[in-house]
Amino acid sequence: MTTNRVRKAVFPVAGLGTRFLPATKAMPKEMLPVVDKPLIQYAVEEAAAAGIEQMIFVTGRGKRAIEDHFDRAPELEQILDAQRKHELLELLMSATPPGVNFVYVRQPEPLGLGHAVLCAEQIVGDEPFAVILADDLIDANPGVTAQLVESYRRTGASVLAVEDVPPADTSKYGIVATERMNKLEERVTRIVEKPQPEEAPSTLAVVGRYVLRPEVFTELATTPRGRGGEIQLTDAIARRVARGEVIARRFEGKRYDCGSKQGWLNANLGIGRNLGLV
Repeated sequence: MTTNRVRKAVFPVAGLGTRFLPATKAMPKEMLPVVDKPLIQYAVEEAAAAGIEQMIFVTGRGKRAIEDHFDRAPELEQILDAQRKHELLELLMSATPPGVNFVYVRQPEPLGLGHAVLCAEQIVGDEPFAVILADDLIDANPGVTAQLVESYRRTGASVLAVEDVPPADTSKYGIVATERMNKLEERVTRIVEKPQPEEAPSTLAVVGRYVLRPEVFTELATTPRGRGGEIQLTDAIARRVARGEVIARRFEGKRYDCGSKQGWLNANLGIGRNLGLV
């Protein structure tokens, strides 16, 4: 690898967001607001706080609003400045963290999370990288990406964020079996994509944060389509498990599954409560 620093993050944002129709007919689901910021901004801020310098968005049709959100808005900036609304101007400018750059690549077909990550291979290159799913808003300090980066720096292994879920929910996640390494990390011995409860090796679920070694791209390129005819990131990671290159970290923080209406509502209430609005 050319570097051991985790400098790049991949944001798969090409999904259609059908669970939020009709709101997502013309608006990317990643732009759904939680209080006063869209989901994708929370994810980018978390990445920047972890030292990520390059934000790589894997997009699809109808996602232009994401690009616009992280672009400058000179006319609006001038209006706010002229009206001396400096607090609002500061909030507007804060949407783009300092010291980072944004890259956009299209996913030509909806072939799954693994395929979306593979679309970023040429931009990531031969170095470790984070994968952040904006659907999972995680209220944590330090952020979960920073927690995973810290584990990667110490171990050199790919790191998966995990938490226990109810047995009835295992079919919604990649589920891992692990062996305890220390207080923070567990070595992954098996990973299964969305098993039924009776087939799940545990109730320890992988959620939307990863730090991955670049070798995963080799696995993704040769991974056959799995569930739903898609290229599953879980299947590619499973190939590295036998090499002892994958660990799990039970992160510290509160996760809101904003891929569901209930989770999104809970996030608004929880974040709003933290801000003293509820």
